[in-house]
Amino acid sequence: MRLADKVALVTGASRGIGRGIAERFAAEGARVGILDLDAEPCQAVADAIMAAGGTALAVAADISDPAQVETAIGKLRDEFGTVIVLVNNAAIMPTGTLHETGIEDFERCLAVNLRGTYLVCRAVIPGMLSVGKGSIIHIASVTGMVGLPGLAAYSMTKGGLITLARSMSTDYAGRGIRTNSVSPGTIDSPMLHEFLAQQSEPEAFRAQYDAMHAVGRVGRIDEVANVCLFLASDEASFVTGANYTVDGGYSVKGDQPQD
Repeated sequence: MRLADKVALVTGASRGIGRGIAERFAAEGARVGILDLDAEPCQAVADAIMAAGGTALAVAADISDPAQVETAIGKLRDEFGTVIVLVNNAAIMPTGTLHETGIEDFERCLAVNLRGTYLVCRAVIPGMLSVGKGSIIHIASVTGMVGLPGLAAYSMTKGGLITLARSMSTDYAGRGIRTNSVSPGTIDSPMLHEFLAQQSEPEAFRAQYDAMHAVGRVGRIDEVANVCLFLASDEASFVTGANYTVDGGYSVKGDQPQD
């Protein structure tokens, strides 16, 4: 119960990595806000957590909209209290090289992955400052460190989150708020499945992704959740401004998928 009595908010928590983190936090005693775009899948995750004996609240919102963010955070605060742990996981992943990425896709990627992170942080930080403690975790990506072909906009935003965590640490560490980023490699998640479905030979492409990681496979959602749990807990009390690569050695091996 490493997060007992803590209020946590996980964005993009209706599926994949975000859901895995939310469920792990709840299992460790946190009261968890499940934030995502659509209310129905948010409620489904909250219901599953409560059925397992945890505490959760669905707070649907488009995180690129300031008014919706404020409403969602206010609802969570009224129900559970001040958010002490924030995981910025919500993201979209348009594919294509830079010149192939349409303006609408590019701007939506910025709006969710960066603007959304800014808006959610802006909404919860005053509460953290009022109690003198907090842990903020940005879910970045190995693509923000070494890049992958066909993911220009996504990679740019994920690199921005790594830098943002470092910058926020200089602003808030002395006031009790730790900020770190986690950069997963390829994770067996709905986002990966959707990306593979766009390829001409999905099974062969998946095999390439397995081989790119030094451990010989893509990662599991729980392997990312484990690191986030550590960073959210008091065990990481001297950790801020760090970027944790949870990539099975991809950033060391450095292979690239072939077309």
